Amino acid sequence: MRILAAAMLLLCGAGLVQAQEATKTAQAPEKFRVKFETSVGNFVVDVQRTWAPLGADRFHELVTSGFYDECRFFRVVPDFVVQWGMNGDPKVYAKWKDREIRDDKVTQSNLEGMITFASRGPNTRTCQLFINLTDNQRLDDLGFAPFGKVVEGMDVVKKISAEYGQRPQQPLIQEQGNEYLKKEFPKMDYIKKATVVPAG
Repeated sequence: MRILAAAMLLLCGAGLVQAQEATKTAQAPEKFRVKFETSVGNFVVDVQRTWAPLGADRFHELVTSGFYDECRFFRVVPDFVVQWGMNGDPKVYAKWKDREIRDDKVTQSNLEGMITFASRGPNTRTCQLFINLTDNQRLDDLGFAPFGKVVEGMDVVKKISAEYGQRPQQPLIQEQGNEYLKKEFPKMDYIKKATVVPAG
């Protein structure tokens, strides 16, 4: 019985390891670019994996899966940040919102144009992103690790409407998705499509 029990524990352990490996984020290219086509124009982000490897890997995974397509810019604070990353389909967002990744070391400063994952504390990054609209070095000491930079269309990023500021409620976005945002904030700007493009 002891041998059988031990064998069962080994099998369960092997299954757990396989499940964990299945959910691992694939490694992204060392350098890549992503083009965001939005309701106000296009902008391009250049990613350097060495800056924040785990963040770059997750970003590449999300973009290639189409996660950011139709995402709304639900938080825009002038002279601070523009934030997005809650998929418009609650079922899709539910699959990602708890897939947390560990923190990267902060190797680059949160200067204007730098793109970074949002978080709610240590090791809680999932899929929400923000672009710094100005130099926000104070975020460096809080653990926000930039993994890329806007290299084309920063003027477009600054045109993203701040009309609704921080009014959209994240619990309602999570529950109702774009249905809630379209109804309550009809002029909110959004991403039409995000795609990996050849590096310049």
